[in-house]
Order: sequence, then structure tokens, then C-alpha cells
Amino acid sequence: MTKKRLFEFGGYGAAVVLIAFGIAALVMGVNGRDTVNSSLKQEQIVGTPDMTPKAIAGEVAAARAAQTKLFTSLREAGVNLTPSSIDTPSCSVANKTINTGDRARCFAEYMRIHTYGATSGLTYSQMARYIALPNTPLKFTDGLGATSDPTKAVTDPKTKQPVANGRRDIWVTYTALTTALNTSYMASQLALFAVVVGVALLLAGIGFGILAFATFRLPAIIAKAKAGETPVPKGVQPA
Repeated sequence: MTKKRLFEFGGYGAAVVLIAFGIAALVMGVNGRDTVNSSLKQEQIVGTPDMTPKAIAGEVAAARAAQTKLFTSLREAGVNLTPSSIDTPSCSVANKTINTGDRARCFAEYMRIHTYGATSGLTYSQMARYIALPNTPLKFTDGLGATSDPTKAVTDPKTKQPVANGRRDIWVTYTALTTALNTSYMASQLALFAVVVGVALLLAGIGFGILAFATFRLPAIIAKAKAGETPVPKGVQPA
């Protein structure tokens, strides 16, 4: 009887612990998603009208054409660079407030298209560091008038240092913003995972409680009912 009681109360204890953790995970998950959504809403970001697969198609085609032309010229000059793919997003956030993780991720995908359009398909790592001198051979540039060779760069008369390629700042800004947006998406997904885990723990706890009751307590109740000591619980048919 001691072992039986030990297992019975162990089952109830496990049920209580699982239910408690399930409720905690649910609360944390819901609060996490609310925090992400509220933080995004405070930034007042709204998708531009071209942020639909159909509306952005022209810009994607133009960016791909510019990229193909640029990389063809670079290869002919002896520069071996591999172009990154420019893909059309499948989602849409045109004229929508960016207030959820999913919308934040979608907005970041369209930002990448805009950035490619401004850099003719070059990524940050493919862009040269300095503004190149006029008539610098193409093979020493990134194809957009910049070079990573300080001896072929324009020099600032005041600092006597090569002039930085300001076009690279486009990618710096893009990377900073999209990292924040994608982090919001990741946080939102983690919060959703916490909600799912919370529901699973809650159901498991309830199941443990029912199992412990059905295994250790219910047979005794039925036995007493059959013996006429107590009424049969409603819904329970004695064997």
C-alpha cells in the first residue's frame, strides 16, 4: 500500500508540475509575441505599394538585367565574381503596417530587392572600398566606379586618405535593418514554439492526472460501489 500510494501521489505530483510548466510556457509565449508585435508597431513601418510579387516584378527584372550586364563586363575584364540570386518574394506587405514577425521578415525580403536595384546586383562583400580614379581599368574596380586598391583610389586632399565608397553604406543600412526585422521574426517564432510546448505540457499534465486517478483511485471506488459501500460515480459502469 505504501508503494501504491507513492506511485499515486507521484503521478499527481507529475501532473501538477507539468500543468504548472505548461501554464508558465503559455504565458511566456503569449507575452513574448505581444512584446514583439508591440515593438514593431512602435516603429510605424508600412510596406511600400510595390511590396507585392506582381508589383515588384518589374524591379526584379531590371535588377537581374543590370546584374547580368555588370557581371558579364567584369568577367570579360578578368574579374571572377559569382552573382547572388535575386528572387521575388512570395509574400505581400504593400500598404500594411509591419506589426508581426511574419510581416517583418517579408518586408526584409523586399528591402533586399531594393538594395540590389541600387547596387546593380552586387552584395556588400563584392563592392570595392574606395572611389576609383577616372580611367581606372575595369579589372581593378567593382564595375561601379570603386576599387579596393588604395593606389588607384581618389585621395581626400585634407586627410590624404582614399575616399570611401559611399555606395557600400546602402548595404550597411540594409543589413542593420533586416537583421533587426529577422530577429523579430525569430523571436516571434520562438514565442509561438513556447505556446505550442505550453499546450503540450498542459495536456500531458492533465493526462498524467487522469492516468494516476484511473490506475490507483478509480478501481477502489468501483470496488466499494459494487460492495454497496458507496454509490457508483456518475458515468462509471461497474464491471
